Amino acid sequence: MQKLTTLPWCFFIVLYTYNLYNMCDYQFVGLMATKTVKIRIKDSVSAKHLKKMSRAVNYVWNYCNETSLYAIRYNSHWLSGFDLQKLTKGVGKDLGINSTTVQEVCSEYALRRKNARKRKLRWRGKKSLGWVPFKSTGISFKEGMAYYAGHGFKLFQPERLPAKGEYGAGEFCEDSRGRWYLCISMSYEVQTSDAYASVGIDLGLKSTATLSNGQKVSNGHYYRIMERKLARAQKGKKKRQAKGIHAKVRNKRMDDLHKASTKIVEQNKLIVVGNLSVKKLIKTKMAKSLLDSATSMFKTMLKYKASARQRWYVEVDETNTTRTCSSCRTIPASAPKGAKGLSVREWVCCDCGAIHDRDVNAAMNILRIGCDTLASEVG
Repeated sequence: MQKLTTLPWCFFIVLYTYNLYNMCDYQFVGLMATKTVKIRIKDSVSAKHLKKMSRAVNYVWNYCNETSLYAIRYNSHWLSGFDLQKLTKGVGKDLGINSTTVQEVCSEYALRRKNARKRKLRWRGKKSLGWVPFKSTGISFKEGMAYYAGHGFKLFQPERLPAKGEYGAGEFCEDSRGRWYLCISMSYEVQTSDAYASVGIDLGLKSTATLSNGQKVSNGHYYRIMERKLARAQKGKKKRQAKGIHAKVRNKRMDDLHKASTKIVEQNKLIVVGNLSVKKLIKTKMAKSLLDSATSMFKTMLKYKASARQRWYVEVDETNTTRTCSSCRTIPASAPKGAKGLSVREWVCCDCGAIHDRDVNAAMNILRIGCDTLASEVG
C-alpha cells in the first residue's frame, strides 16, 4: 500500500492540518451526511393505488407541458415552477394525490425544461414508468409502514425507515418489472475511520479500476455472461424474462461497485482518479466493454462517498500515464503506443530496466500527478 511518506512534504503539512480540523469537527459537532434509501413496497394492493396516483401525476405533468407551451407561443413568457404551482392550486383533492406532490411535479417539470432548453418535453403516458414525488410533510411512518394520501404501504425491511424528523423529500417509483419502491432522503451520522494512505486509480475496460497498490476491481463482464441467455429470451419474445435478466445484471454490477468503492474510500485519505474520456470511447468499438464496466458510475460513487467521509478526491489528466515509466518518469521507446499497444499488458522500460504492469504503472503515475497538483496549489 502506498505510504504517506512518499507524498511531497507540503502536502503532508496540509493533510496533518486537515486531520486536526476533522478531529475537532467529529468530537464537538459530529459529521452529518445525506443519503437516499430505496425500499421495495410489499403487496400488490399498494401497487394498484400507486398506479392510479401515477396517472394523476402524468395528468399534472402534461398540463404543465401544454400550459408552458401556450405561454411561450402567445405571451412569450417562460413559466417558472412557482407560476405552475399557482395554476394547479387545489387540484390535489380532485386527483387523489397530496398537494405536495403537485408542487413537486411542477418544480421538476420547470427544472427539466430549463435543463433541456426546449419549449416542450415529452408527454407522460401509459408507457411511462410510474412516478409519485412528495415532500417530507406529505408522508409519515408508523409501525413499519408508510402513510401517504390516506393509504398505508407495507414495506420490505422496515427497519431501514428513517427516524421521525430525519427525512426529506422523496418519491414512489416503478421499475421496468412493475415493482414499486419508496425512495426517500435521510440524514445520518457518518462513521469515519482513520486513514492516512493514498491511492491512484486507473479506470479501464479489462478491469473497472486498477489501484496503484496493485489491487484491481473486476468488472465481472456481467452483461457478456448473460448475453446469450438474454438473446434467447428476446428471440422467444419472453419480455418478462428479458426484463428480469437485465435487472439481475444491473443489481449484481451495482452491488460489486458499491462494495469496492466503499472499501477504497474507507482505507484511503487521498483518492486520485484519471479523467477517462467516456464520451469519446463509446463511439468506438470498445463501447460495449466500457459500458459493461460502468466506469462513470464507479467514479461517481467514489466522489460522493469521499465527500461524505471527508476524504480528498482529485481528478487529473491521464495523458501518457500508461507510457510513462513510474520509476524514472520518462517515456521510453519500449513503451506501448497506439491501438496496437493495447494488447501489451506488461512492458520493460529500456532506460531503467523496470518491469511494469500496464494498468498499475498508469495508476502510480496518476497518483504522482495528483500529489504534484496539490503541492503546486499549496505552494
